[in-house]
Amino acid sequence: MNDFAHRHCTRLANGAAPLPRATVETACNSLNGWAIDETASAISKQFRFRNYYETVSFVNAVAWISHREDHHPDIHVGYNLCTVHYTTHAAKGLTDNDFICAAKIDALQA
Repeated sequence: MNDFAHRHCTRLANGAAPLPRATVETACNSLNGWAIDETASAISKQFRFRNYYETVSFVNAVAWISHREDHHPDIHVGYNLCTVHYTTHAAKGLTDNDFICAAKIDALQA
């Protein structure tokens, strides 16, 4: 588990600065399997499960993390597949909050 998993999200004002690309790449490398989009303004990861019940249970756990951290992803759900997509709208890009939540989600499967 990386350092992000032990931290908590902070509230950001609209217009907060997003992380620079180099920082985004370093932060993403500390995660397990998350991908950066082409503009370095979002990260995402696909999670596979054996069945719908496991998929929805995972989504509920992600919802709990999101509620506790007050930082919410876009989630796309299928029968045995879930894609989680993070960006910080207030910064129009990635912030530490995205990596904190991604690390906490990774910890669910540790």
